[in-house]
Amino acid sequence: MSAPRITITYCTQCNWLLRASWMAGELLNTFGTELGSVTLVPGTGGVFHIDVDGQQIWERKRDNGFPDAAALKRVVRDVAFPDWNLGHADQSAPE
Repeated sequence: MSAPRITITYCTQCNWLLRASWMAGELLNTFGTELGSVTLVPGTGGVFHIDVDGQQIWERKRDNGFPDAAALKRVVRDVAFPDWNLGHADQSAPE
């Protein structure tokens, strides 16, 4: 089984590069070498979505905004690393 590949597509017109790169850094800090890659893809028209191995896990319009770090890590974990313990990020999950 190959390591998960994450793609973050962001809108250049909306200046969301810093947000996308911050999220990429959060994922790399948490999952490290378990990830195959984290790729930033520039787009336009208000696009902001995150995919794991081609499966969309977050879409700004559909999901009513941007994920915070803990929510993003939980969603990536749930799809790519279901047995991974996120420690304090799991404790703050909504019930």
